Amino acid sequence: MIRVGLTGGIGSGKTTISKMFRELEVPVYIADDAGKELMDTSAEIRHQIIRLLGEESYQDNLPNRSFIASKVFQDKKLLEELNGIIHPAVARHYEQWLAKQSAVYIIYEAAILFEKGSHKNFDYTILVTAPKETRIQRVLKRDHTSREQIEARMNNQWGDDKKKHLADFIIKNKEIEDSRQQVIYINEIILKSAKNSSYLC
Repeated sequence: MIRVGLTGGIGSGKTTISKMFRELEVPVYIADDAGKELMDTSAEIRHQIIRLLGEESYQDNLPNRSFIASKVFQDKKLLEELNGIIHPAVARHYEQWLAKQSAVYIIYEAAILFEKGSHKNFDYTILVTAPKETRIQRVLKRDHTSREQIEARMNNQWGDDKKKHLADFIIKNKEIEDSRQQVIYINEIILKSAKNSSYLC
């Protein structure tokens, strides 16, 4: 089975692109969604986050996401420690999910892929890009947060110029139909590569 990593900065439209791959019957694992679910349901993760950030990080046994974000996106050390709690749990969850798949290829979507060298675990990588202001406007509309908070999160991620050199495919996600055609093209290339290799053996 071919493993494809898909990434992009906040507001680039990763999840929109992932949905397009799902429409082509490609299984997609969204690491951010898994992380949020585990934060909601895992007592162990809850205890570790409270130990790291204090009692205010959870309310009624659910994560206080605005409080957590206000803490970690202004402090890289805290962000690293939070990721150190969540990422290993997501990795275990992903491996369990992967074991149940039987498609020609799967997609693993994550906001951080190149930064930690995780791209080396995949056969191909896809980078989703969009102009900075487009990304900011998307997140303002989606999350009802402030421009300052969005830019703080952007500053904790690599810029597209740095990621482009490591990506096998780049999707310029500005117009929906154009993005869809790029997805169809990449899907065809990956399926063709599977037929011409040992992935299906």
